[in-house]
Amino acid sequence: MMPGNRSDSEEALSEINMTPLVDVMLVLLIIFILTVPVLTHAVKLELPRAGSPPVASRPQTVLLSVQRDGTIVWNDEKLTPSALDARLAAAAAQATPPEIQIRGDRKAEYEAVLKVMAAAQQAGIVKLGFVTEPGT
Repeated sequence: MMPGNRSDSEEALSEINMTPLVDVMLVLLIIFILTVPVLTHAVKLELPRAGSPPVASRPQTVLLSVQRDGTIVWNDEKLTPSALDARLAAAAAQATPPEIQIRGDRKAEYEAVLKVMAAAQQAGIVKLGFVTEPGT
């Protein structure tokens, strides 16, 4: 044979030998099977129990309505702007200030609703919400 000439049986193999890959995958599978129960092992503890049920306190809500003519209604009680300021200051001074829900009439002036919002903000009320009717 001449140098550089190869026969068909001497040609380099162009296939990937899968045996080492399968061996490595089997070893990784065995390691995974052995370590999963160790990772999910839980320490058994006897935790103390609470003596009383938790108190579910709902924050108080105040419904402020602004009518068409600009009249302010606090939970079905008509107020003047100065009485509203006093009522809002008293509400803000409570340990748990109530949530103020503002309902503005569709025909009410925007400025009247804005004045109520500004009064609530100046009094220190943090929770303000708007009540609307769902559209059809």
